[in-house]
Amino acid sequence: MPQERGKENCNKVSAVVYVAARAPDAEEDYAALAKKFPTPPASAGIVFDDDEGRLTEAAFVRDFAVDLPESRARALYAVQQPFHKALLTGKTKHAAWRLKPSFYAVSTEDRTINPDLERFMAKRMRATTIEVRASHLSLISHPREIAGLILQAAKST
Repeated sequence: MPQERGKENCNKVSAVVYVAARAPDAEEDYAALAKKFPTPPASAGIVFDDDEGRLTEAAFVRDFAVDLPESRARALYAVQQPFHKALLTGKTKHAAWRLKPSFYAVSTEDRTINPDLERFMAKRMRATTIEVRASHLSLISHPREIAGLILQAAKST
């Protein structure tokens, strides 16, 4: 049933925008794909408590949010939500980019996802792509560029 709901919601989507994001294909082993590229520095800063992972404060400030003012990065660290290990090992059921026009913002200074991996995924999906000189948090550090890409996606359909 959840898969059917996902397909139903997909019909309401006209385009997909990825911002420094993972974009695996359906049933792809993302971890194996990522290993084809140098490991980003933030990976060393992940700590687990049972099934939940988080970045250490140092890794968050230094690697995840490096282009934000330190006070802003620390405030975001304070409200960081944990992720489940499945994020690192799970497989996507459906790749929306196979069905919808796709747009991708590569963060060229990303220390969380290798920028060359981002470029690879964007090219593979034939996405309209921009590059932003930003950390993983380009959505926050470069809102005009990201909003422009979202508007471009909205106007394309």
